[in-house]
Amino acid sequence: MTEAEMYSVYKGLLVPSLLHTPESLKYFEDFVFRPDDIIIATYPKSGTTWTQEIVPLIMSGGDPASVETLPNWERVPWLEEIQACTFNLEQRASPRMLTTHSPYNMMPPSFFEVKPKVIYVTRNPKDVFVSSFFYHRTASFLVNPGPQTDFLHKFLDGKVMFGSWFDHVKSWLNAEDNIMHISYEEMILDLKDSVGRIAQFLQKSLDYEAIEKIADRCLFKNMKKNNMSNYSAVPREFMDQTKSEFLRKGIAGDWENQLTVAEAEYFDSVYKDKMKDVKCTFVWDLKTLNGNN
Repeated sequence: MTEAEMYSVYKGLLVPSLLHTPESLKYFEDFVFRPDDIIIATYPKSGTTWTQEIVPLIMSGGDPASVETLPNWERVPWLEEIQACTFNLEQRASPRMLTTHSPYNMMPPSFFEVKPKVIYVTRNPKDVFVSSFFYHRTASFLVNPGPQTDFLHKFLDGKVMFGSWFDHVKSWLNAEDNIMHISYEEMILDLKDSVGRIAQFLQKSLDYEAIEKIADRCLFKNMKKNNMSNYSAVPREFMDQTKSEFLRKGIAGDWENQLTVAEAEYFDSVYKDKMKDVKCTFVWDLKTLNGNN
């Protein structure tokens, strides 16, 4: 199938048609938020699944049943995807935990009225690209990425699902009220501290033992064993993990193993130009982190 057959254009952004139908996008636009909703917002492949593991565990005080009984797409559903329409989210008890890949400026009107809590997760865009490249080779509802250099140019030009990484990140950096910004690299560097900070932001009181238990549960090697999070429940015709595991490496800096010198230099030149007006200093601007989370 061609890209035109597999993707729809929603307000200027490419979205996979199989997951984002006119019905689901209308549902997203009309969604009524509550002030105590918890929103995980990310650009795709930036640590979404990891955060969907951490937040329910925080809210349950570390009870593993919160992440072992429902697949992550049901426990913290993507509001713009077709499945959200079937979960009766209006009937869920507060606080609801929800996910979106939407840029800030495209959030529904209700979001700006009630201003729920948002955890926005960023990640080194080079690692986002690498993760996305392998994901596109696995998911049948995404266009085959083709040669890496070709996909790199599409990624940097924003001609991929949910558009430009640069525009997405900048939209949320400029967001106001009830936004917590955290990076994938910060979580790699100190997961216990990150869990504690997220819990504090969510006003959930946890003792050191609970934080330690949650952090251990969310180590990459442990999370990978959770069949409710590793996408093993997804039929192979939609996601063929024999080509690449959904939870692949869980490290920072893997781009160094994947990008050529020329690709990395081109990426840097585009990044420098696109982010020249951003005052924020990201962790990956300071150093490359490696870990096993």
